[in-house]
Amino acid sequence: MIAALFPGQGSQEIGMGKALYEGSRAAREALDRAEATLPGLLRLMWEGPEEELKLTVNQQPALLAVGYAAFQAYLEAGGALPHFAAGHSLGEWTAHVAAGTLSLEDGLRLVRKRGEYMQEAVPVGVGAMAAVLKVPAQTLQELIAGIEGVEVANYNSPEQTVISGTAEGVARATEVLKGHRARVVPLPVSAPFHSSLMRPARERLQAELSRVELHPPRFPVYSNVLAQPETRPAMIRELLLQQITHAVRWVEILQHLKEKGVKTFLEFGSGRVLTGLVGRTLEGVEARALTNPQEIAECLAAMAQG
Repeated sequence: MIAALFPGQGSQEIGMGKALYEGSRAAREALDRAEATLPGLLRLMWEGPEEELKLTVNQQPALLAVGYAAFQAYLEAGGALPHFAAGHSLGEWTAHVAAGTLSLEDGLRLVRKRGEYMQEAVPVGVGAMAAVLKVPAQTLQELIAGIEGVEVANYNSPEQTVISGTAEGVARATEVLKGHRARVVPLPVSAPFHSSLMRPARERLQAELSRVELHPPRFPVYSNVLAQPETRPAMIRELLLQQITHAVRWVEILQHLKEKGVKTFLEFGSGRVLTGLVGRTLEGVEARALTNPQEIAECLAAMAQG
């Protein structure tokens, strides 16, 4: 069984999607549609500047466009539809576009608004995020339970959890965690994503999402909030909103997919972050990053050989 994975913020890079554009008709059509929806997006992806591409408002639609284009190139090359799909944070939106839950154009417009609203929810400097390594998630939860202003944002792998909240709360949590020999790495982000501080963004996006028609996906897409697949459009709409203020339960999602019988995980888009997380979370499975036509061709050839 196959699961399609779609990355979130942090996977972007200058030149993303160019090889897909040049080597796949289906990917080129997808990226041309993205450019028509958000003029200037391709230039930013291919030429930068990097600091502008890193902005949340630009990063989110760029990653969605490239993830969708890679998926279309894979299908064009003869790849089979996945049995399941999952996306990390923003990647959940890409997964739903790939599954046909919403159109590419609607997805791009919505995630640009999502990025804009998330950036504006908290003044720069007020919030913070940090990756915590070498401490099990359960232990981390116990250690930060009494600290005001900090929450778990991402359960990325058994040895990597991300915390989010006010700058003061994250700083206090960092001191406590380092006292228990954790390695804490501040993240260069502009807002405290996946925390209750993002509630203003969630409320603003609700109005935008309510005007867009959603369809049952072609294949089940996992919810970051539930760590379970969801196929009902009304529930998907609500879960995409809840996702903004809730933790990404990535470890549980991967474990559940393996329990379902998934042996092959294919990451579509830019970078190899999720491929790495699969390797650090699961044993006895294969994970491949498909960022260009050559990697897609090599993957399909290997799959054909069993």
